Amino acid sequence: MGNNSKSGTNASGSSVGVDEIATDSRSETAMHDEMTGRDGQEPEMVTGDEFPQDAGAAGGPVAVEPSAAQVELEKVKGERDQLLDRLARLQAEFDNARKREARERADARDYTISNTVEPFLGVMDNFQLALKAEGSVEQLRSGVELILKQMEEALKGLNVLPVESVGEQFDPRIHEALGSIETKEFPDHQVLEEIRRGYRIREKLLRPALVRIAENPDQVSD
Repeated sequence: MGNNSKSGTNASGSSVGVDEIATDSRSETAMHDEMTGRDGQEPEMVTGDEFPQDAGAAGGPVAVEPSAAQVELEKVKGERDQLLDRLARLQAEFDNARKREARERADARDYTISNTVEPFLGVMDNFQLALKAEGSVEQLRSGVELILKQMEEALKGLNVLPVESVGEQFDPRIHEALGSIETKEFPDHQVLEEIRRGYRIREKLLRPALVRIAENPDQVSD
């Protein structure tokens, strides 16, 4: 034959081309795909990604429940921090109280000293005036006696009183004998001379009086 195209003969004796046979074959394949639902695609493979997985299996962070020991440890740490904070507060309060007490004690001491010294300031003023004064010995003596009386009044204002001695019976609790004078005119152990005056504040003895006492050979002291 001179024609290159191939042809065949169907059952009725008519000729059918190769292209027509191929077209029919593709049509049958398409119909089969539509019927089977494949639509020309390979069936999907189940890989497991479609199903939810937990975090541990997926490699993500795992929420670990704390153990009882860890819970107790955290509790103890919290209590420790509270105690340390309380200790710091108490220490600060103690330091403030100590400083306040020291300040109050200093204020009380200064107040006491000021009340004690104030009455004697006038005495010092009078002494200075007496040193500047010009006069006779009797006038100077009279001025000193006035100053001494003023000082006794200042001491009396502080409840500081002199210890009675001359004319009193010797009392070793408030008197200190520096010697004796033999005499028959005064009772034995009577204080005859005061060398240094003693003082007491209320009932407390500040210092004893230094005295000389009578020694009467004709009498026996109790």
